[in-house]
Amino acid sequence: MSEDDFDSVVSTNLGGAFRVVKRASKGMLKARWGRVILISSVVGLYGSAGQINYAASKSALVGFARSLTRELGGRGITANVVAPGFIETDMTAELPADTQAEYKKNIPAGRFASADEVAGVVTWLAGDAAAYVSGAVIPVDGGLGMGH
Repeated sequence: MSEDDFDSVVSTNLGGAFRVVKRASKGMLKARWGRVILISSVVGLYGSAGQINYAASKSALVGFARSLTRELGGRGITANVVAPGFIETDMTAELPADTQAEYKKNIPAGRFASADEVAGVVTWLAGDAAAYVSGAVIPVDGGLGMGH
């Protein structure tokens, strides 16, 4: 992996999150209420050969959310991480059938998640029912990473 490849992915996944949260938090601070939900990946918790840049950038979101919780938690702002595993998408649909079967064999649930299953967790974290949840990492991976 080149340094440019490393820097590009880290800048996108971590730097992009930083820039969005920096801008969004201004309104949250004014309102004394807010929900920051960062989308990581099972790869950020589990690791993956050949994906050091991606894994590092997604893993860093955990420290980001936990630091943000300590910094802004007293102002009604929560910060959490959702870590999806394999999701039924156009990208996973393009994987050869034997590759999909191999991945599913390693997932205790035996299947890929639907996008709606990830969205359901995000919706819950964004609502009042999760007002006391902050600094958490919620895997939506069918047990693949066993929660970190």
